[in-house]
Amino acid sequence: MGMPAQFKIVDFTEQSVLIRDIGPWDQCFTITNDAESVVARILPILGRLFYFDSEGDLAELLVKDGKFAGFVRAEQVP
Repeated sequence: MGMPAQFKIVDFTEQSVLIRDIGPWDQCFTITNDAESVVARILPILGRLFYFDSEGDLAELLVKDGKFAGFVRAEQVP
């Protein structure tokens, strides 16, 4: 087991939050592998939640009824 994903807020608006996965990945889960926890931790300020994953790719963590509901890769993000 690793530690929870570590991230920093890159941008924040009323509509969305953008975070960047900062690791260290040899000690912490990535945002992708800790998505449920990340959503729960950021839910109080949540609009849409975008993130740069550990590979540097842009994606969105989908939220439904206040819980993690899947991923959308950047090419699918409007």
